[in-house]
Amino acid sequence: MATVAQRQTAEQITEPGIYQLSNEDYHADCGSLSSSGARMLLPPSCPALFRHAQDTPQEPKKTFELGNAAHRLVLGEGPDLVRVDAEKWTTNAVKAEVAAIRDQGGIPLKPAEYQQVHDMADALRRHPVASALFDPARGKPEQSLFWRDRPTGVMRRARFDWLPDPRSGRLIIPDYKTCRSAEPQALARAVQELGYHQQDDWYRAAARALDLADDTAAFVFVCQEKTAPYVVTVVEMDAEARRIGAARNRRALEVFAECTESGVWPGYSDEIAYLSLPAWAAIRDTEEYL
Repeated sequence: MATVAQRQTAEQITEPGIYQLSNEDYHADCGSLSSSGARMLLPPSCPALFRHAQDTPQEPKKTFELGNAAHRLVLGEGPDLVRVDAEKWTTNAVKAEVAAIRDQGGIPLKPAEYQQVHDMADALRRHPVASALFDPARGKPEQSLFWRDRPTGVMRRARFDWLPDPRSGRLIIPDYKTCRSAEPQALARAVQELGYHQQDDWYRAAARALDLADDTAAFVFVCQEKTAPYVVTVVEMDAEARRIGAARNRRALEVFAECTESGVWPGYSDEIAYLSLPAWAAIRDTEEYL
């Protein structure tokens, strides 16, 4: 069983283990590879975009702040949520207040947004499965796991929303997502678009590497809509999705190792790309004109 290490910055981490890191310290580490980074290395993205994202500080986005605020209330750990009593953030005084909150590491919210994320957390706590998965008596939030990939030597990392306490039986690792629609087919499209099947494999690999679980470990997404009544759906990837996610992760690790060694982070193609019409367009126009 891996042990929880002392608090430190990500740059100091050279050994596998479970670490207590702030969100900023975790994401500031560019020497190891995360699940989101692995997804950015492969199509429809490319290594050049990955490298740029790693080297360029990201401006806060309102949609991300709302999701982070919901995470804070569901998980019980994270930045302070600060209600800004103004529906419009257009005056210089309000803009200065919002900037100061962000500079201090907090999340500024309009009154309606502040109420929204609290209502979301209340709705999740009423869900029989989701509430049990995030039971504060049975786990810890925001745990940073580091381990080394044997085939490539790459240091990998994952930040678990929730790490359940060790217990007998199958380990179930939950991850909280906010979404427009928690309808299962809509979630299937989101999984494909955002690469969540890769995250599934990545996090289960972390649990196995640090002796937290065996191959029976489960990873589930707790998905919640951002509009009332804030419906919650808990989903688990099937075997085929996990197989594809694992294959994509393996290729991403190989690409990361190759680019790190060479110092070259290519774009989509270094040669002239030969293009065909999308299949649906070719079928449509063949039927229409040919």
